[in-house]
Amino acid sequence: MRKTRNYLLIFGLTAGLMIVGCAKKKVTAPPPPPPPPPAPSASLSVNPDSIQQGQSTQLSWRTENATDVNIEGLGAVEPNGSKSATPTGSTTYRLTAKGPGGTQEATARVTITSPPPPPVSETEEQMFARNVQDVFFEYDSYDLRPDAQTSLAQAAQFLQQHANLRFTVEGHCDERGSTEYNLGLGDRRASAVKQYLVSLGVPADRLSTVSFGKEKPFCMESNEACWQQNRRGHFVKAN
Repeated sequence: MRKTRNYLLIFGLTAGLMIVGCAKKKVTAPPPPPPPPPAPSASLSVNPDSIQQGQSTQLSWRTENATDVNIEGLGAVEPNGSKSATPTGSTTYRLTAKGPGGTQEATARVTITSPPPPPVSETEEQMFARNVQDVFFEYDSYDLRPDAQTSLAQAAQFLQQHANLRFTVEGHCDERGSTEYNLGLGDRRASAVKQYLVSLGVPADRLSTVSFGKEKPFCMESNEACWQQNRRGHFVKAN
């Protein structure tokens, strides 16, 4: 009986050890993987973004998380910086920033504009025509009207500034009246213009007069609007 109890005790201890040995072991979770490296960021600008041929512009850029920065046309550059550039034509600059976290690009465009055309210089004839303009008379009169006096004062100022210019004052009339009468009236009109310019300081030896009467009309219609155009003192620059 005692021996039996010993067997039972040994069996119980053995079974307990077996149960403990078969218990599931606790598994330790592996550490989480490290976070991925941050992606690069990049910005690129040009100032000014529109220039004329031969002018320069300033490129400015900024990157983060990049180990290799390149601008197309300029090559490798620092991660942040600025640089002057003189493109020969409209150009799109492309920046590429590379790092452990990937690649990022940025672009900026500068436009080349054509320079304005050089100013067209007036010929002496064009300047003369612009500054020495015809004066007009009332019917059957050679008196200078107020508007004619104002125009001649402006012409005299120009002529004094261009002492090399010589010219002729032509006297013209409308179609009414005889040829002989209008030749005389045209002569008086041309002389009135000359005398007024001389009184304003234009040397008399720089201008001559001639009368065409009604023989060379500027307007061919028979009405007052047309006749008014023909009653004039007309200026012709000497060659």
